[in-house]
Amino acid sequence: MRYKDKFKVTLAAFASMLALGSLVSCSDEPDSDNYYTFTGEMASDFLKNNEQYSEFTKIVERANLMDLLATYGHYTCFVPSNDAVAAYLSARGLNSIDQLSDADCDTIARTHIINNIYSTYDMSEDRIHTPNMLGRYISTEQRLDNDSNAVVYLEGMAHIYYELKDDSVENGIMQPVDMVIEKSNRYIADILRDNPTISLFYEALVATGVSEEIQKVEDPNWDPKAYKKYYYKSDIRREVAWVPDTRKYGYTAFVEPDSLMKAKFDEYGISTANGNLRAMYDLAVKIYDPVYGSGNEKTRDDLKEGWKFENLRDSVNPLKRFIRYHIMNRYVAGTADLNSLVITEKSKVRNECMGFDQALINPVEWFETLLPHTMLKVERLTMNKDEKGRDCRGNGIAYERYLNRRYAAPDYMFEGALVDANIETEYVHDALNGHYFYVNDLVVFSKDVRDKVQNMRIRMDFSTIFPEVMTNQMRQVGKPWAGDPEGLDVPDDAAVPKYGKNFWFPLGYLENVTFSETGMLVLRRPHAEFWSWQGDEWNLFGDYDFTFRIPPVPFEGEWQMRLGFAATSTRGVMQTYFGSDPKHLEPQGIPLDMVKPLNDESYLGKEVPDDDPNLTDYYNKMTSEEKAEEQKLLKNLGVYRDPRSSVYYELNDGKKRCSLGCMHMYRRILCQYYLYPDRDYYIRFRVASDGKGNNNEFMLDYFEMVPRTVYGVDGEGAMEDDL
Repeated sequence: MRYKDKFKVTLAAFASMLALGSLVSCSDEPDSDNYYTFTGEMASDFLKNNEQYSEFTKIVERANLMDLLATYGHYTCFVPSNDAVAAYLSARGLNSIDQLSDADCDTIARTHIINNIYSTYDMSEDRIHTPNMLGRYISTEQRLDNDSNAVVYLEGMAHIYYELKDDSVENGIMQPVDMVIEKSNRYIADILRDNPTISLFYEALVATGVSEEIQKVEDPNWDPKAYKKYYYKSDIRREVAWVPDTRKYGYTAFVEPDSLMKAKFDEYGISTANGNLRAMYDLAVKIYDPVYGSGNEKTRDDLKEGWKFENLRDSVNPLKRFIRYHIMNRYVAGTADLNSLVITEKSKVRNECMGFDQALINPVEWFETLLPHTMLKVERLTMNKDEKGRDCRGNGIAYERYLNRRYAAPDYMFEGALVDANIETEYVHDALNGHYFYVNDLVVFSKDVRDKVQNMRIRMDFSTIFPEVMTNQMRQVGKPWAGDPEGLDVPDDAAVPKYGKNFWFPLGYLENVTFSETGMLVLRRPHAEFWSWQGDEWNLFGDYDFTFRIPPVPFEGEWQMRLGFAATSTRGVMQTYFGSDPKHLEPQGIPLDMVKPLNDESYLGKEVPDDDPNLTDYYNKMTSEEKAEEQKLLKNLGVYRDPRSSVYYELNDGKKRCSLGCMHMYRRILCQYYLYPDRDYYIRFRVASDGKGNNNEFMLDYFEMVPRTVYGVDGEGAMEDDL
């Protein structure tokens, strides 16, 4: 297992490069807050005026993209030198550009062009945040060259020339590179097969039939041109939304290298005398027997034929369960996408995941896997100690991502599996329909993971609940520090807004979701200043009737379901329903009125200030007993304050604002039920107002599932933590 170079070197030049980045705009003209200088030369002029790039210029011309690069826009163009093009042709057994087909030229050109501006300063994560013109992400890695210069490598091989980098033009930035960049058009199962260092995982992937479950690529019937834009008003803003550009399917695998797997055989006392596949099966039996087998008297899967080694393809087989749990039902291009948007803009809060106060909590996300009714907990390690002074880092590496980690000594000490962001030159990790990462420990839904690691409050942004949002590049895309013009009128022929796109979803686009044709479902692009966790939000409009399958709970017991949102005067009223049969759901409590803030008379009363300049002063002045009493009062009314670890931002200086002190942001208890981990459950939101506010506008920000071990407030005044 290799780790990223940035954790191995401490040279000042390299450290300074990684310390900051800048979120870039999607403007028609370059923004004044960028530090580039402009000379009147367009990207097309740059190519035509520099003989050393004449071969790539011919490729762009044959792809009919030169006119595009001659217009005002926002492009990053990776420009291979003539020597780089010659090496590419030689590797293909060709002697001239003329021997390339027009389709070849189109693919090469579009691979090297991104419709956004990125300097090397911006490439601090392990992928460029905007896909190229083929819809593929380009991986990045920061290394030192032979002269100790900090350089950026693309796809693990091509690097941007240090002395030529960041050459600005009127409509973008040119990045000369020493190789032609190539992206694999193979499927994820194929690139797993071609890596001999993970042969044990691949053998089990095929033997269990899971390799056949990860073959989907794209819906051939999806046509975004068949749908019109949707114009709406959310709170005080007039906006427009588009349908998604694509309807792709994707998968992300976390894979143990063979060396790690063999070490685990020794650790668990597993013999390889009958072959590695049998050893993998025996290991899976040891891990999953306590969860699904003889240790679970209700299930008794060990008595079924499907449990046997001879039936590896059966859904209850432990090895199939083992492999399925390694794979998420969405495409993740780099480790940065495993958490919310990492803020790297100059003069703002830096190196933090949007929406999280990392001094209080490690950013955590939850994602479903191909193993039915299971999720992976993904955590970015940012804290040294918790509020009680206990060690929270252990042997972990700062700012890296871990799977199923829970480290709060001495209560729980699970290091979790480190997700390796390293970009290899030997093996491809990114496929047409998926991506895979190495891990440094087993990825398993073990008894400890079920009962201890995941025995906690599960908080999910709605953009992570629906896998299509991440796979089709819609999660947190845009510039969150830029506001839209107020009172915006968008003509029918409007281009994409300069700071990002909002989306609306036709019926059938999202799996496990149904809604009435008289309602509209909209995802608004991220805004740093919004009263919403992680900046983006979902809105329902019209005469909506919206049902979705909730994420699975890890274990049997009593669970509380909550909705996080912001109350404003323009919103409407909604009735909640819940149950296991989506066609026969039961109503839950009184309707939720999204007009009333927490200091409404029906909640805390107007003596609680709504204009607290620090937003938490009133709360912080309360004693622990008073906080517990208030929480008990609110819980009896079916609500909780927003989390103390949740933040939004001031646009002028990037200052964090704590959501807990904002009277408009809070959580409503939707229902409380005894749930089983092997069943599907559904929540339905039906409009209960008549044309109220902005067309019955209803906001979905985040969803919580909270076990009784967490939400209980006992008679002695104990309270759920406010994080």
